[in-house]
Amino acid sequence: MSKKINIGLVQMACTEDLEANLEKAIAGIREAAAKGAQIVCLQELFRSLYFCDVEDHHNFSLAEAIPGPTTARLGEVARETDTVIIASLFEKRAQGLYHNTTAVLDADGSYLGKYRKMHIPDDPGYYEKFYFTPGDLGYKVFETRYAKIGVLICWDQWYPEAARITSLMGAEILFYPTAIGWDTNETDPAVDQEQYNAWQMIQRGHAIANGVHVVAVNRVGREAEQQFWGGSFISNPHGSLLYLAPHDQEVVHVQEVDLDLTDKYRTTWPYFRDRRIDSYQPITKRYLDE
Repeated sequence: MSKKINIGLVQMACTEDLEANLEKAIAGIREAAAKGAQIVCLQELFRSLYFCDVEDHHNFSLAEAIPGPTTARLGEVARETDTVIIASLFEKRAQGLYHNTTAVLDADGSYLGKYRKMHIPDDPGYYEKFYFTPGDLGYKVFETRYAKIGVLICWDQWYPEAARITSLMGAEILFYPTAIGWDTNETDPAVDQEQYNAWQMIQRGHAIANGVHVVAVNRVGREAEQQFWGGSFISNPHGSLLYLAPHDQEVVHVQEVDLDLTDKYRTTWPYFRDRRIDSYQPITKRYLDE
């Protein structure tokens, strides 16, 4: 059987209107499905503006249960369109306990499970530790109708350990719902370009090191003092770009990928074969002083 499948990504700008954001995302999923998409990934926290730019207790009202109302609606869309949907949401787990979580709906509309973001940033404009408890489900893969997928979230992108573990668990594709942008107070365009290049390159490095396709889906538009840089992309298992979205436009794109390339590249470049797992114990330390 052919291992070629169609990946859809929805790169969009958000507003304060939660329902409008959800309807735009659903319209994007339907458009992607009409173009042949079998798996569609939405950006991080697509239902709202990126609220983590401030520490405001009122923003906890944006959270919801997972599974819950949004996963129910998206499940209906998944079933109608025969698509797998990857949906990043603000999860209310219990009173005073919240996570940055991505749910996966299979192509029959069933809820397959969720991944809770493991690495939580705390930087100017990204005060996520105020809102999110670090994930406690571990790294996850999901056996969907079309492929076995791994899901990580935004800040997880900078950690090769997360990509490696998820790949070792059998993920055929790594998806990264994302919300990242440029500080509008930055006046040096070289700094902006360097930041974007680093973000893209490290994820293409994950593709190379693990021999898997990588899909990163970011948002666009200005929110507060962040200009979200879009630039969503799909990389093949050797780091070559199959698709690159613009920085300043909403876009729905569908890209065919060939999952058989994993075997080709892992055979030609046998990084998994040559791993020295007996020597990796130091990686579990915070820092090696001596």
